[in-house]
This record gives sequence, structure tokens and C-alpha cells, in this order.
Amino acid sequence: MEMAISFHNSSFKSPFINSSSNPKPKFLFPTQLSGLISSPLSSFNSKRTCLKFGSRTFTKPVKCSVSQAAQPAIEKRSQLKRRSDIRNIAIVAHVDHGKTTLVDAMLKQSKVFRDNQFVQERVMDSNDLERERGITILSKNTSITYKGTKINIIDTPGHSDFGGEVERILNMVEGVLLVVDSVEGPMPQTRFVLKKALEFGHAVVVVVNKIDRPSARPDFVINSTFELFIELNASDEQCDFQAIYASGIKGKAGLSADNLAEDLGPLFESIIRCIPGPHIDKDGALQMLATNIEYDEHKGRIAIGRLHAGVLRKGMEVKVCTSEDSCRYARISELYVYEKFSKTAVERVEAGDICAVCGIEDIQIGETIADKAFGKPLPAIKVEEPTVKMAFSINTSPFVGREGKYVTSRNLRDRLYHELERNLAMKVEDGETADTFIVSGRGTLHITILIENMRREGYEFMVGPPKVINKKVADKLLEPYEYFKNKEKVRNYQHCEGYDKGF
Repeated sequence: MEMAISFHNSSFKSPFINSSSNPKPKFLFPTQLSGLISSPLSSFNSKRTCLKFGSRTFTKPVKCSVSQAAQPAIEKRSQLKRRSDIRNIAIVAHVDHGKTTLVDAMLKQSKVFRDNQFVQERVMDSNDLERERGITILSKNTSITYKGTKINIIDTPGHSDFGGEVERILNMVEGVLLVVDSVEGPMPQTRFVLKKALEFGHAVVVVVNKIDRPSARPDFVINSTFELFIELNASDEQCDFQAIYASGIKGKAGLSADNLAEDLGPLFESIIRCIPGPHIDKDGALQMLATNIEYDEHKGRIAIGRLHAGVLRKGMEVKVCTSEDSCRYARISELYVYEKFSKTAVERVEAGDICAVCGIEDIQIGETIADKAFGKPLPAIKVEEPTVKMAFSINTSPFVGREGKYVTSRNLRDRLYHELERNLAMKVEDGETADTFIVSGRGTLHITILIENMRREGYEFMVGPPKVINKKVADKLLEPYEYFKNKEKVRNYQHCEGYDKGF
């Protein structure tokens, strides 16, 4: 295997791709060529580079192209301005690859906590179930400040069953930190979250975490991640991602696996340099998409989202839209932004920032808070369909009422439909009887978390066995199945031969 690099009329071949000492060709990641092409870069900074890997050719600009990866597909966006003092990022990865631990280190080094303050591990996992199971279930917001730039950070779950949490928050950010374990490399959920981020056109910074492990293999991880980018049809600019090597538990990062800095400075610098600021229309009509919902006993429902256009003020009259023909009016009572590890009350929020809004009692995820006179709704949030369903029904055993206080079908129905207000990946339907309900989710763990939360809240009910959800396409009944592709588990649908024959 031989790689040729050409700068318009100049070209040369890599001398170390094939050699007698290394009979197996090594698949090089483009940033690994920086030492090889360091001299031409200074004189060809504005030109384009042609990289050939086997039969494939990639043409890319010789610059930090990650900053160009999120170029908008809509022509209207080209007329918008970028806000340079804010970065909105999501941290995505497979489960147990160190996302939340890395966020802990970022918060500590940005002086969010006092020097003498006790801070528990995985501070972002505030839910009881998250702490007991050691996993992230709900996506959460926080922010830090680095050299005058505010960085809004969203920590996301790593399990595929909670992929709906990842899908809906991608509307709020312009880039992602893709955290990959230095030993395991890309895993099934890595493929899923990366695919969604690339579909949105987001910039990607790859963080090879746990680089301090004795069995770390950073070269393999970088090459495997690059191959995953190509397999997911990433653009040339997205394939030329910035790679950072880090140890979240030690709070160190660097541009080389063998030379880590004493802090996470290289990671912060890469975020500011390679993740673009938000596209905004500061003078346009107000637009904000409600991406998440929180509840406070005193303030009621709180809508969280990114302000896409205009300026939002406390006490402002707004229009809440679900579609062009369905709108209602409301008033903003309280307005918050994320400062460090808490919400801070403010009088106004400008476009590009992530904020929390109080005063709209019936706000739902996916609705748009728009200008009262000229506002228009934003596109709705779309998530993938559920794959597993279970039947929930009231307890009909002789021991009913001994372990819970909510035992009626009305209690069960209200609680299940209340879950739909913030859990977009879940569906609830009425069953065959009045006291039975069919709950559909992205996996058994997705529904199990709901069952455990309801049990702790005092609900007593019965559940049936999980069943696979089939769907009809072109009069053919399809069932989901899993297979391994390049050592990664992939979900798809296949035709059910026996069902359409009446078996």
C-alpha cells in the first residue's frame, strides 16, 4: 500500500508506508502526516491537499479543517454570523469510556469548585440510580470559562438504550467530543453517536481517553476511528479531525500520547480552536427549541434549549409553537443561564447561548418559543423508533397494596403518560384491557430504569415479558435483528418469513 500526497503540481510519496521491516502496510491517519508534510504546509497554506488511500482519494484544505466541518447545508445559514465567545459541545462515547470522569476533571481545572470543597466522583451523575449503577442515564448541562470563552458542556449517556437522550441534545451544540477508550477503541455506541453527529454536520474532536493504561494502543484506536469516519461517509473535512490524548482520572491531556501536559490545557485549546461558535441571527425574530424539560416544585416546568435567534428577556411575551397552525401565547417569568455548576438568574439572553426558561406551564420537548409577532417554529426533534415493548398492568394478586400506595389503573396511566413528557424515545399505548398499557422503549434497560423509578415512587404494578417490535414495510412484516460488522454490533430489520404465511 502506497500513499501519494500532491500539492497541485508538486507531489511526493510516503517513504515509510511499506518497508521490509514492516511487511504489513500501516494505515495512516492524516494528522500523523504533519511531520512528513510540515515543510510544504508553510508555503501551501491556502492550497488543497490530495490524499490517496488505496483506491480512494480525499481532497482537503491544509488547515485545521475541523473548524470547517460544521459548514451548514442550508443557504440561509451562510448569511448568519458566528458568536466567538461561546462554544456549545456535547461529550459522547460508548459506555465506560470515561465521559463523566473527564467532565469532572474539566470542572475542577476551570475552578468551578473551591480548593477546600469536597466534590464527589462523577459529580454530573446526580440521579440515585446513576450513582448505584455507575452509568449516565440522563443528559445534563454545565458550563466552564476558559480564557474569556464560555464553554457549555452537555454530558450524555453511553448506553444504546438511552440513545434518545443523545439524539435530542445534538440540536443544541455545534461540535462533539468523541471519547474513545485507548484499549477498546470504537465500540457499538461510538458508531451510533458518531453517525448522528456527522448527520448534523457537527465538528468532531476525538479524545483518546485512559491513555495511562498499561495496555493502551493509541495508534490502533486512531486508525480504527478514522476508518469508522470513512465507513459512515464523513466529509473530507470531518475525516481530518483533531486527536487529543488524555487521562481523565489524572486530569492530563496532550497532542501526543507520549507527551502529556500537566493539565487539560491542550483539550481546552482544541475545543476553542476546532469547534466553531454558534451561528446566530442576533437581530432576527426570537427562536428557541425546547430540547429538555426539568421540574421545580416552586417554579414548575422549566424548558431548556439553545437560543437560535433574537434576544430573550425576563417578562417577555412569547409565542409557543408546535407547527405553523398550532400556537399559543405565554409570558417568561424567570430566565437562567448555566454558570459553572449551577443555574444563574439573568435579565436577558442573546442568541447562541443555552438557557432555561420558566413560566410556560404546558411546554413540551420539541416546541418552539418564538417571537410573539413574527416568530416561526423550528423543525421538530426526531429520534429512532423503539425496538422492545412490555405490558404494564395493575397488580391483581392477593398481596396487592402491601408494597406500594399507587395501585389503581388511573395512577398507573397518569404516571406512564407523564413519562412521555421528557422521554422522547419511549411510547405508551392502551392495551387490550382497561387496566393494561403497552410501554415501548429502545431496549430492556431503557424500560427497566422506568420500572425501578416507579417502584421507588410507590407504584405497585405487574409487568409482562419483553417482546420484539415488528414493523410493516411494503406489506412485508419485518423484525429487528443484530449482527456484527467489523467487530461492532449493528441493528437492522429483516423479513419475517413465517408471519405473512399465518404461522
